[in-house]
Amino acid sequence: MALTTLDPKTALVLIDLQHGIVAPPAVPRSGAEVVACSKELADAFRAQGLPVVLVNVAFSPDFGDAPKGRDDEEPEVDESEAEKDEEDMPADFAVIVDELGAQDTDIRVTKHQWGAFHGTDLDTQLRRRGVTQIVLAGLVTSRGVDTTAREAYAHNYSVAFAIDAMADRGIEVHENAIERIFPQIGQRATTKEILAMVQRLGNL
Repeated sequence: MALTTLDPKTALVLIDLQHGIVAPPAVPRSGAEVVACSKELADAFRAQGLPVVLVNVAFSPDFGDAPKGRDDEEPEVDESEAEKDEEDMPADFAVIVDELGAQDTDIRVTKHQWGAFHGTDLDTQLRRRGVTQIVLAGLVTSRGVDTTAREAYAHNYSVAFAIDAMADRGIEVHENAIERIFPQIGQRATTKEILAMVQRLGNL
């Protein structure tokens, strides 16, 4: 269902717009394009005094806090190569990109898994500000964005998706989330449509 309105207490939650996740190739738009749309949204929310949440994902040097669950995906590299990749992870992997123009008033949340609620104080940060609805954007659609949306729904928040401010590593998983999963969780809109709704909140 298309987004119809924004609650007066709506927060923008931006997922994993950090150097290590923005840089790799993405579809159907680049990480840079996702950041550009997210910046427009962030500026609009800040201008109306609405919360902006910058979520990043980070792990300890030994990856001891990384998820350990088994899955069916074949490893892309052998164990020795994986260890080398960990050692070569760029120092700015978890750093939010400068292009977002982060402000001191933004809420910072660091997660250690796909979703931004589990194991963080995101729910507390939102509830103490009276937030009833969140607008989601960021990377990647089928993991960080999707999982956070499901968690938000379980926490009884209304969820809106800025569908042109997100992307993924593969088009099929991106479209599956956009077309099949998100309509069951919340409402979808473009950046332009959401900006107009934020402006209307300011005119109330």
